[in-house]
Amino acid sequence: MDAVSGRGLSTGARYASPLVIFLLLGFLAPLVTVVAFAFAEPKSFEVFRTFTLENFAAVLDPSNTVWRSFVWSLVLAALCVAVLAVIAYPIAYGLNRVFGRFAPLISVLFVFPLFVSENVRLYGWVQFFIKNGVLDGVLKAFDLGRAPDVLYSPGLTLFGMVYVYLPFMLFPITLGLAMVPRDLVDAAKDLGAGRLMVWREVELPLAMPGILIGMLLTFVLAVGAVAEARILGGQSVITVVHDIEVAFTYAQNWPLGAALAVLLVLIIGSLTLFVLTRLDLDRVLGKR
Repeated sequence: MDAVSGRGLSTGARYASPLVIFLLLGFLAPLVTVVAFAFAEPKSFEVFRTFTLENFAAVLDPSNTVWRSFVWSLVLAALCVAVLAVIAYPIAYGLNRVFGRFAPLISVLFVFPLFVSENVRLYGWVQFFIKNGVLDGVLKAFDLGRAPDVLYSPGLTLFGMVYVYLPFMLFPITLGLAMVPRDLVDAAKDLGAGRLMVWREVELPLAMPGILIGMLLTFVLAVGAVAEARILGGQSVITVVHDIEVAFTYAQNWPLGAALAVLLVLIIGSLTLFVLTRLDLDRVLGKR
């Protein structure tokens, strides 16, 4: 009787009810509203009153350029993940195996930029690459000519994404490599395995959960990147998040913006489920 109230709810259920209500109001209710708007009449606010697929048809229509923003977002996110995987893995390996007592200091150097606003950091790169900026001035000072015109280009947008999301790839990979037992690596070497074989057959498979989590986290964040494209890419790159913002604000076409958001959620959700089904979360969390 102590564990059950007069209303039939257990003590745990009563204590959890505020959190459940908060999640329902803060997460589920907005999501349901966005989904409902996605099926409303275009350029209307008749949510929950109409049902149409016109908004999704408009997004998927080849004559409508809005689908290009999806391509830009997905391609840039995929390239960002690929570049960061190549960059972050050697750094993570160094943090675990090479840097020793300097590893905490190096970790702080990678975390420190997160304490500064992302927009401030990106505008710092604008001042670095802009005409007559820092890079241009340094090259002129040494009579090396002018700096290449890379500002407001897709390449610099990708550079900004790699710069911003490096910590989110680095630390999951570092955690994954930390879970590789040293005695297992030493045993493989004692049995005659070469360095490449040890990496391919022992280290990489055991570190893969951390690598996949880093890739997934980075991809999800990179797909939603808008500041990098807006500040460093100018109008050369239009991401899907930018189109969603325009649909909900300037265009006042909430159903189209909701349809874009629903498709984006479906893509990211499908990818997340695909990755999670291939992860041993108990092992990642250290439960066994």
